[in-house]
Amino acid sequence: PLFLNQLQKDLEEVKELLTNATRKRVRDVLLAEKHKLELEIKNQPPPKPKDVAEEEKSSLGGYTVKINNYGWDQSDKFVKIYISLNGVQKLPAENVQVNFTERSFDLLVKNLNGKNYTMTFNNLLKPISVEGSSRKIKTDMILVMCKKKREEKWDCLTQVEKESKEKEKAAYDTADPSEGLMNILKKMYAEGDDEMKRTINKAWVESREKQYKGDIPMDI
Repeated sequence: PLFLNQLQKDLEEVKELLTNATRKRVRDVLLAEKHKLELEIKNQPPPKPKDVAEEEKSSLGGYTVKINNYGWDQSDKFVKIYISLNGVQKLPAENVQVNFTERSFDLLVKNLNGKNYTMTFNNLLKPISVEGSSRKIKTDMILVMCKKKREEKWDCLTQVEKESKEKEKAAYDTADPSEGLMNILKKMYAEGDDEMKRTINKAWVESREKQYKGDIPMDI
C-alpha cells in the first residue's frame, strides 16, 4: 500500500505538469510517463481484505512461546508425544500444524489465546515414517504420533539425549567401584534438597567414624 500511494502521488504530479506543459517534446515525455505510471498502478496486487490481513497478523505475528514440557510413551509401532495446551481443542484444526521428516518434527499452534506455540524435535533417535505419522487434538492436549520405521524399542527420544545418557553412564562406570559411588553421591548431593544433603552428610560422617575405628578397612 505504501508503494501504491507513492505511485499515485507521482501520477497526480505528472498530470499537473501536463496541464502546464506547452512544448510538444515535454508533453510527449510526460504522457509516456503518465502511461507508464497508470500501467504500474494497474498491475499492483490488490490490498488484502482487512479481516484476512488481521487474522494473518494475529496468527503469525504476536507473541510466540516455545513449548518445553511434554511427556512421551511408545508402543511397538509408534512413539507418542503428549503436549498439554489448555483450550487447544477449541481451535480450528488447521491452526495445529505438525511437519514431519524422517528424523524430526516441528509443531506450530497458531493463535491460541492470542499466542502462538512452537516445539521442534531434531535428530530423533531412529527414523520415522512421514506418511504414517500424524497428530491428534484432544481436550487440553495434542498427541503427536511418530510412526516407527522399524518396530523396536527406543531408549530415549533424540540422539542428543542418548549421547548425554552415555556420557553420564561413562562417568559412573569407572574402573574403581568406590569412585563410581562417589560420583553418584556427589550428583545426588548437588541436585538434592536440604534434607537430602543432611542425609548424605550424616552417612558420610558415620562411614568416616567407622573407618577410623577400623570397622571398614577400605577407603570409600
